[in-house]
Amino acid sequence: MTNKKSSKEDILVRVQKIVENQLGVVNKEEKLEPDNTFSSLGADSLDTVELVMAIEEEFKIQIPDEDAGQIETLQQAVNYIDNVISKED
Repeated sequence: MTNKKSSKEDILVRVQKIVENQLGVVNKEEKLEPDNTFSSLGADSLDTVELVMAIEEEFKIQIPDEDAGQIETLQQAVNYIDNVISKED
């Protein structure tokens, strides 16, 4: 169950796990940074769609296509999720 009071730090950790699972990115020496772009991590357009779907499922939110196209970094994803969750409170 999603905690609506998730902090941005908690959201980041969850998004990092999604990216690791979806893209097979596992870098124990250097963790995924908020400013990493999905494309710099090897994501193509299909991977990006799958990431958005996984984020929607994890956080129980809907991300319209026009918004999804603007989310290019982990931090942008975190900010978007935080904004949506905050509006639901």
